[in-house]
Amino acid sequence: MMDIATATTTSPALTAADRCDRCSAAARVRAFLPAGGELLFCQHHFNEHEARLVDLGATIEHDSDQLI
Repeated sequence: MMDIATATTTSPALTAADRCDRCSAAARVRAFLPAGGELLFCQHHFNEHEARLVDLGATIEHDSDQLI
């Protein structure tokens, strides 16, 4: 599995208004899909879907304030 924790942030930082697309908790991870679009995840749901996102070739950005 690739090291996604070192992805460089190229988009605006996540804010308190950014919510997980699965459960509406605070978003900690942004995934850019190769076909376009982005998904926001709390840490729990990112952990659940990480392998599939990597398989799809998504670019992953972690909230820089959170320890990984």
